[in-house]
Amino acid sequence: MPLPYWRLSAYYLFYFAFVGAFSPYFGLYLSSIGFSAADIAIVMSLMQVMRIVAPGMWGWLADRIGARTPIIRGAGAASLAGFLIFFSTEQFIGVFIAMALMSFFWSASLPLVEALTLEHLKSKVARYGAIRVWGSIGFVITVLALGEMLDRTGLRAVLWACSLILGGICLFAFSLPEAPEHADRPRATEGLRDILRRRPVAGLFGAAFFMSCAHGALYVFYSIHLDEHGYSKSLIGALWTLGVLAEIAVFLWMPSLMRRFTLRAMLLAALAAAVLRFAVIGWLVDSLPWLLAAQLLHGLTFGAFHASSVAALNQWFDARQQGRAQALYGSVSFGAGGMVGGLISGWMWAPLGGGWAFVLSSVFALAGCLLLARMWPPGEVVRSG
Repeated sequence: MPLPYWRLSAYYLFYFAFVGAFSPYFGLYLSSIGFSAADIAIVMSLMQVMRIVAPGMWGWLADRIGARTPIIRGAGAASLAGFLIFFSTEQFIGVFIAMALMSFFWSASLPLVEALTLEHLKSKVARYGAIRVWGSIGFVITVLALGEMLDRTGLRAVLWACSLILGGICLFAFSLPEAPEHADRPRATEGLRDILRRRPVAGLFGAAFFMSCAHGALYVFYSIHLDEHGYSKSLIGALWTLGVLAEIAVFLWMPSLMRRFTLRAMLLAALAAAVLRFAVIGWLVDSLPWLLAAQLLHGLTFGAFHASSVAALNQWFDARQQGRAQALYGSVSFGAGGMVGGLISGWMWAPLGGGWAFVLSSVFALAGCLLLARMWPPGEVVRSG
């Protein structure tokens, strides 16, 4: 079966276009309707809570039935239906319910699409970045266009933009073909739990948790942080875009990087870059040149870290374990890590300020770096089960 490059790429484009509309601007929308920093942290953390609960359930179901696309399609339609509730309420309980419903289904699809993509790629995992990069392009287009729009319109336009993009996700979900099972791919000789108990594997999952904790303040409060320091919404969008452009460059460069460096080295470099990046955002926010430099590091802190993690999971787990492995990775990192980082930064924001919240992000990244270095010794090769 030929690689469905454009159909997979189109799905990633719309999926991360939603992230480009939601992550930078939905917190600003909540602030505009009177939500406090603590309320915003609670509502936004629901996205991460559902990334803990939902992916494991959906991943288990997909591996059980031997198909991913029916779940991806159903999740796309249900997440759009949940999001439409935001148009009818501005009360905390209504927004809470809408976010819970939308997040429960929206968080189901990405781990399954990641596993689907890896199965279509088979042994050509280095080409993953060439497909995933379209997600970054979708993010860039959306964050720039919506930032310009919001400087001229009200923040309610965020709801319309997100709804239209979710409709695109739903549409392209129905175009994705199921991946054939490849007889030439070796079966794992160990169960999922046995592989997870290996020190390097456990170290990667722990590091991914801390890296997402470190990004919690960024995804919930970065735009608010910049807005409080006088940056326009279009400039906020441009700074988000710069980070994603750096991410795109790294994704395109990943085949070359994977030939030159070990996965362990790239993961440690990404964690070290995160330590520096979040300290700069916290304490040098009034310096645009330093902010520009910090955003360029997003290519490492997200792009290199995520691509290297996906490549490691593809090596360690076989096709029959990929759905659960990717779901667990999403739950531990983007789910649990993002929730902890977002909630703690929300609790710190009012009494201590954004500077200290981002310093804590640096501490989280440092913890992940030390953990991975200890659990995955240099020179240790981790082969698939």
